[in-house]
Amino acid sequence: MILKTDTSGSQMLKWILAIVVLLRLATMGLYPLTDTTEARYAEVARKMAELGDWVTPWYEYGVPFWAKPPLSNWVTAASIKLFGVNEFAARLPHFLLALVIAWLVWDWAGRKSKREALLTIALLCGTMLYFVAAAAVMTDMALALGTTLAMRGFWAKFESADTPRPKEEWLLFVGLGIGMLAKGPIALILAGTPIVLWALLTGNVVQTWKRIPWIKGTLLALAMAVPWYWMAEIRTPGFLDYFFIGEHWQRFTVAGWTGDRYGSAHATQRGAIWLLALAACMPWTIMLPFLAIGRKAARLKAGLPASAALAATARTAKRSWNIYLLAWSITPCLFFTASGNILWTYVLPALPAVAMLTAHWLAGDVRVRKVDTVLAAGVTTIALLVCSYLVREARNDSWKTAKTVVAEYRVRNTAGWPLLFVSDRPYSASFYSEGKAQRVAEFDELAKRLDQGGAFLALTKPQVTILPPELNARLKLEMQSGAFDLYSSAKK
Repeated sequence: MILKTDTSGSQMLKWILAIVVLLRLATMGLYPLTDTTEARYAEVARKMAELGDWVTPWYEYGVPFWAKPPLSNWVTAASIKLFGVNEFAARLPHFLLALVIAWLVWDWAGRKSKREALLTIALLCGTMLYFVAAAAVMTDMALALGTTLAMRGFWAKFESADTPRPKEEWLLFVGLGIGMLAKGPIALILAGTPIVLWALLTGNVVQTWKRIPWIKGTLLALAMAVPWYWMAEIRTPGFLDYFFIGEHWQRFTVAGWTGDRYGSAHATQRGAIWLLALAACMPWTIMLPFLAIGRKAARLKAGLPASAALAATARTAKRSWNIYLLAWSITPCLFFTASGNILWTYVLPALPAVAMLTAHWLAGDVRVRKVDTVLAAGVTTIALLVCSYLVREARNDSWKTAKTVVAEYRVRNTAGWPLLFVSDRPYSASFYSEGKAQRVAEFDELAKRLDQGGAFLALTKPQVTILPPELNARLKLEMQSGAFDLYSSAKK
């Protein structure tokens, strides 16, 4: 059954989506890279662009970054090469990846109806996590692209027989190859688990085995990913052991894992991934339940049965599609339930499925204008809240970032003095100084460095309060900012 659409409501929703996408693009260069996630990955990519080493990502000069494969670093480094060392260049590739994912699901949902396609895009773009991640320097959007391609490629083999897509099935293995280069073997789990669940629940195990060219496809995926893994181990021996045993076993099984070479693990309560998923899907977790109220009555009032009558084949196809999307939607939560180290970004690969599944449900609602109004309000609310928060925090200089202090150092450094950080040098300091910011371990080492010549010093507010008096007497306050105060010193 095809429901009549409200053209004015649909047009309004389209305009709002276009404005929101442009707003995200226009504002992503207006606020600094924040420590630790964004600045860390941006700095690794900056070093890649600077050194011209496209095999080994570098955490520090001489220290390889073994935590993640390089795909997100490749695209970020390429953008930095083209547009320079700045926030817009670092974030642009991830915004473009988000657009590609949105197009993939829009085109996919559009095979059922234009209505579902529009609803899918509105739901996806209005989801808080997706809106934030669409312009954030992380590895997760590249992984989401890989899993979305894989899931679309697999389903191409099981769509209706009158629309065969023999070439599209290879997207399954292209997506797995991309996922392996984006984040590693987790891509195989996030794409493989829903496929296995769907095959078992719908009785398609044999067909799944027979229809998919598993051997040729696996060779394609391996050909995409294995060369880099091999070269990475040759260049920096020990990578494979740390990456597969440390990052993919101990990080998963050991809460607060202490073997992290690049920071600390995110210790959380096991099972918390489900709560994080609800937060990631805001505002829809609050707004959409209200659309269930009065839905049945509206259908009856419109002269339609509470549940539209479908032919047996149509009911089977609908059930199969819903099971596929549901399995895809819950897989990250199922997998990370047992993990003691999680972030809310871990549910990002499931959001395209959540959007399509919810859009499929909303497309059957006869209250077209009401649905469009609720979605328009949700998309607008998330866009305005996130963008206004980002710009406000940037203007107030309250970010956890060294951008302001590095910029002030550049202005005042007429004598070629170094910029020093005590104990911890943030990733943003390395990025904005283009690798020139230096670190001293403690105040005693700082005193020795100052004995050698003049320097600028960036101190946090807590560090200022414990600064030894003899050091304090040698420093001159140059600037106070949100995260760091800038001091200068001459040789003793």
